Amino acid sequence: MKFICEKEKLMIGLNTVSRSSVSRTTEPIYEGILITLKNNEIVLTTNDSEIGMECKIIDIDCVEEGKTVVDCKMFCDIIRKLPNSEVKIYINDNDLLVIECEGSTYKLSTLNANEFPTLPTINVEKSISIESKVLKELVKKTSFAISVDENRPVFTGELFEIAENKLNVVSVDGFRLALRKANISKASEDFSAIIPGKYLNEIVKNLQETEDLVEIGISKNQALFELPNCKIVTRLLDGEFLNYNNVIPKERETRIKVNKNALQSAIERAAIFSITAAEKEKKYPIKMSISLGLLTISCTSQVGDAKEEVVIETTGKELEIGFNPKYMLDVLKVIEEEEVYLDFGTNISPCIIKSTLEDKYTYMVLPVRLKE
Repeated sequence: MKFICEKEKLMIGLNTVSRSSVSRTTEPIYEGILITLKNNEIVLTTNDSEIGMECKIIDIDCVEEGKTVVDCKMFCDIIRKLPNSEVKIYINDNDLLVIECEGSTYKLSTLNANEFPTLPTINVEKSISIESKVLKELVKKTSFAISVDENRPVFTGELFEIAENKLNVVSVDGFRLALRKANISKASEDFSAIIPGKYLNEIVKNLQETEDLVEIGISKNQALFELPNCKIVTRLLDGEFLNYNNVIPKERETRIKVNKNALQSAIERAAIFSITAAEKEKKYPIKMSISLGLLTISCTSQVGDAKEEVVIETTGKELEIGFNPKYMLDVLKVIEEEEVYLDFGTNISPCIIKSTLEDKYTYMVLPVRLKE
């Protein structure tokens, strides 16, 4: 195996696949990266048995075809620190991978490429096509509500649900729920799948802000994401996801319309008193008092108290309700619109945050009880 490639082009591929390589394992092959050279293109593959990634680098100078496996982290670190120039890579007579760039020369031990766990062949049963930038937005603006509680593994993933030519992406962690919707280009039929959050975040890092289509294929227990020059395979989570349509309240007693930035800034300032230096483990809620045309946000702790007033449009009853400010801010930070609706029932009912323009997102935040 022997080829010449620009360092920058090689790093793009390595940055894509290196995220699925295991750094600590009893199986050294899982720490490796498979380098396959054929038809003037390099295929880089990593696979930790849970998620596998494959990336193609085209139009390189292929001198001799072949394949090998080297330690992924070591290989990436070497290439990353080389000068921005052409890199020559080849296997020498001692089966070492030689890396040469200007005055630098490195040699790495290799493993048997035939023992590398290549990506499984997915028997796609259902599939959709969606623009890369749309998929990136859906995940980025819902992933904050993915649970980290391994005792409820089904909630450590995101629900991908196809219904009525829309992709609904849903996450829930027991304190809040995030739902985003988008039209899709192509779907085989309605279906749902739960994709592990930690792998979904790695997939999103490879998505570009473009209109290029991403093909998502689903089999019984795996998902396949096909991007331009990149293929990613991940397992699916087993279990029944929350029936989110049944837990989101359909009725409200109070609705406010508020400037999103004004509300976010007011909560950020009041939240300074939520966690104090003297009581790092104790968290104080913020209180939201809703009256006609005015929202008062307050927080009282041992170090003092804060009070903020925000002008709103009010429909329905007056209300006092408490929230963990972080959960409210997590939602507001991913909303891009100027104004939002906040819908309330009683002071122990969830707050529902919706768009004032179209039905493309719904966020739900559970309240906390205020002390009398």
